[in-house]
Amino acid sequence: MGVTIRKKHGRWYVFINHMGKHRSKSVGTDRRVAEQVKRTLETTLSLGDLGVLAEEEKRTPMFENYSKQWLDHYARLECKSSTHRSYEQLLRLHVIPRFGKKRLNEITRDAVKQFASDLSRQRIIVNKNTAAKKPRFSRNSLRLILSALRSVLNAAIEDGLIQANPAAKVGRFANSEKPANKASALTRLEAQRFLEAVRELYPDWYPFFLTALRAGLRRGELIALKWGDIQFGSSESASDRYIFVQQNWVLNEFTSPKSRKARRVDLSRQLRRVLFSLYEQRLAEAKADGRISIADDLVFPSKAGTPQKPDNIAVRYMQPALTKAGLRKFRLHDLRHTFGSLLIQDGASLAYVKEQMGHSSIQITVDTYGHLVPGADISWIDRLDGPEMTHENAPPAHLEEVDREDDSSQVVERIWLPPRDSNPDMLIQSQLSYH
Repeated sequence: MGVTIRKKHGRWYVFINHMGKHRSKSVGTDRRVAEQVKRTLETTLSLGDLGVLAEEEKRTPMFENYSKQWLDHYARLECKSSTHRSYEQLLRLHVIPRFGKKRLNEITRDAVKQFASDLSRQRIIVNKNTAAKKPRFSRNSLRLILSALRSVLNAAIEDGLIQANPAAKVGRFANSEKPANKASALTRLEAQRFLEAVRELYPDWYPFFLTALRAGLRRGELIALKWGDIQFGSSESASDRYIFVQQNWVLNEFTSPKSRKARRVDLSRQLRRVLFSLYEQRLAEAKADGRISIADDLVFPSKAGTPQKPDNIAVRYMQPALTKAGLRKFRLHDLRHTFGSLLIQDGASLAYVKEQMGHSSIQITVDTYGHLVPGADISWIDRLDGPEMTHENAPPAHLEEVDREDDSSQVVERIWLPPRDSNPDMLIQSQLSYH
C-alpha cells in the first residue's frame, strides 16, 4: 500500500497505489490539505475499507469521453487546425476502437505495447495476382497513432486522473518497413531539365517551380507567399536579399509555418532576377488599376486572385513537365528535398541547411541529408593510416634524395615535419635535436 502527494503545475495531487490498483486525485493548492487527505486515506485503506478506490474508479472517465473532451478543450484551442484534424482522425479511426470503452486508469502499458504490435503486423494486399502484401502502416503512421494516444494520456496526468503514462516511450519495438533514405531528390541536371520543360509548357509557372527549387519552401508556404515577404536587396550582388517565410496555407486557411517558426531564406541571384522581373510586371498592372502597392498580394495566386488549390499543382503542371523532360515521377515536396540536397553537396553546413529549411531541430536535418555530406566516404578511413601509407607503392621523395647525396643529416632534416611540437614524443625530439 502506498499513498503519496505531489505538486504539479501549482496543484497538489494524492496518488494511491494499493493491491495493484492506481488512483490519483487533485486536492487543491494547499499542501496541508493534501497531507490531511493522505493521512485519512492511509487510515481508511489500512482498515480494509476499499470503498474509496471503488468510488474513485467510478469517477475516472472512459477514454472515449475524455479524448473528445480533450479535443474540444485543448487541441482545438492550442493546436493548428491541421494538427487538430489529424488528432481527431487518428483517435477516431485507430485509438478509440481499441481503448474507447476502457477507463483511463484501466489502460496498461502491456495493452499499449500489444496495440502497437498489432498495428505493425497488419498487412494490405498490393497485388491481387501475386497476393503480395505490404505493411498497412508506415513507421511514421505508427508514430503518429501512438503520439495521439500519448498526448491524451499526458493530459490525463495533468488533470490528476492517472499517475503515469502507459504509452510513454512505446513504439520502438513496432517493426515496420522504412526506406533507407526517405528524401527523394532531383540531381542538378534533372532539375535543370525539369525547369526547361516547365518554361516550355507552362511559362507562367516557371517562377513558382524555380522558387521551390532555389528556396526549398513547403507547398503551403509557396502558396501563401506575398510580395511583402520578399526582400530584394539594393542590388543583385547585395547580401540583404532573402524571403521571410512567415505564413502557410493549410486546409483553406492562412496559418503559421510548421513548428510555428518564421524563418529567413536567402535569395539566390537567379531567383532574385526572375522574381524581381515578375514583381515589376505585377506592380505595373496594379498601378494601372490605381493601386500603389502589392505588398499584400500573393506572389503565385490563381487566375481569380485566390490561393492556389494545392492538390492541382502536381497533377496539372509538375507531372506533365517531368514527362516532357523524360524524368521519373517526383512529388512536389521532392523539390524541397532537392534544395536541401544540393546545398549539402555544395558544402553548406548542416546548421545552415537547418535554418534555411526551417527544421525544428538539426537532428531532422542530419537524419534526412546527413548521408549527402561531402567526404562521407572511405577516404576518411584511409587517412587514419597516415601519410606514409597513402603512396606506399611509390618511392618517397626524400629517399631518392638520400641515395644521391648519402648525407644522414639530410635524412633527418627531410623526415622531420616542423614545427617542433608537432611530434609529442620527447625521445624522438631529443634524438633529432642531438643530430
